Amino acid sequence: MAARRRGLRTVLRNPGYRRLFAAQTISRWGDTVTTVALIVLVFRLTGSGLGVGGVVIAEILPVLLLAPVAGAVVDRLPRVRVMVLADVARMLLAVALPLVDQHVVTVFAVAFGLSAGSVFFNPASASTVPALVDEDELVAANSGLWSAAVVSQIALAPLAGAMVAAWGTDPAFWFNAATFAGSALALTGLRPPRSPAAVSSASWVARVVAGPRLVVRDRLLRLLAVVQLLAALSAGATSALLVVLAERRLGTGAGGFGLLMGAIGVGAALGPLLLTVLTADPRRPALIFGPYLLRGLVDLVLAVTRSLPTAMVALTAYGVGTSTGMVTYHALLQAEVPEHSRGRVFAAFDLLWQTGRLASIGLGGLAADLLGIQVVYALGGALLLLAGTLGLAGLRGGAGSASRRDAR
Repeated sequence: MAARRRGLRTVLRNPGYRRLFAAQTISRWGDTVTTVALIVLVFRLTGSGLGVGGVVIAEILPVLLLAPVAGAVVDRLPRVRVMVLADVARMLLAVALPLVDQHVVTVFAVAFGLSAGSVFFNPASASTVPALVDEDELVAANSGLWSAAVVSQIALAPLAGAMVAAWGTDPAFWFNAATFAGSALALTGLRPPRSPAAVSSASWVARVVAGPRLVVRDRLLRLLAVVQLLAALSAGATSALLVVLAERRLGTGAGGFGLLMGAIGVGAALGPLLLTVLTADPRRPALIFGPYLLRGLVDLVLAVTRSLPTAMVALTAYGVGTSTGMVTYHALLQAEVPEHSRGRVFAAFDLLWQTGRLASIGLGGLAADLLGIQVVYALGGALLLLAGTLGLAGLRGGAGSASRRDAR
């Protein structure tokens, strides 16, 4: 039977989903403001681009160090409780940051802690969605969460810059603390109708390694992991080096870079809206892996064009591909992975993504200096085309999920 068409209006009638939607949206407001404030603060303290790069490292390291543990915790403890505790911890860190913001080491430590909270919150949130909505509502539910995040970033990033310029960084951190408090309050009343299945008495070590092991053993998850790694190896470099493309290839400077970022944001906001019109089925191969092909073609266009308008149109399409791909990828995992191991699987994919992203940033910067920025985008496009092709061939070749009988 074909999946019923469900839109955002339908899932927002669900009180549980409304609470999760409100909590994540409020939290995204604070994240956007804090990202801008942290970059400005670290640059003021260090005066170097290397120091600013440390903010990115402080964001990635907690995922590399804590993701497997976070996944095991999410699958063992009540997920709403995990999210609330993560929000409270991040609220306290955000309140403390203005007290230590004269020392760059402590600023990096707080940034690390804020990211560590997200390492626990994000898989708990993604694992909770299927307990709140039906399977044919997963695409709409994830589209709503993604759209709210993107629209928040587009709307609030310029305001955050103005806030920091007018009043300094401290109000931005206090605002972030308030959003974490608001998120925790919204989640406190969340009562998912279905709870995770009871877990066995396996040791914590066994639970921690179960997520990566499940991804390796399961045909569908293994295919998704390969595709995700290829995409991360592409996107890490091309995203980080977009400013280099604007300067060296398009010759537009900071103003052009801002327009390119805006184009991506517009596309990313439109993508989920288009997706909810097209399908409610989280298992359609063309909508799962087609976005990788679209993004790969965009990178190839960026490798050869010198036209700012052409690049903006292409990057709008890239934003559409990014957002639709993320929504369908989340919906597919939520539909296929059983409740008792969902947190560990999402955490394993977060670890994979950030590992590939970190490697890509390093190798991409080296390639840009040695071979030119065009080569970086050409290689990025090739990796995405390979990812999409492998994904489509793998699903049509019968890669199915065996995860419903696996790890507890």
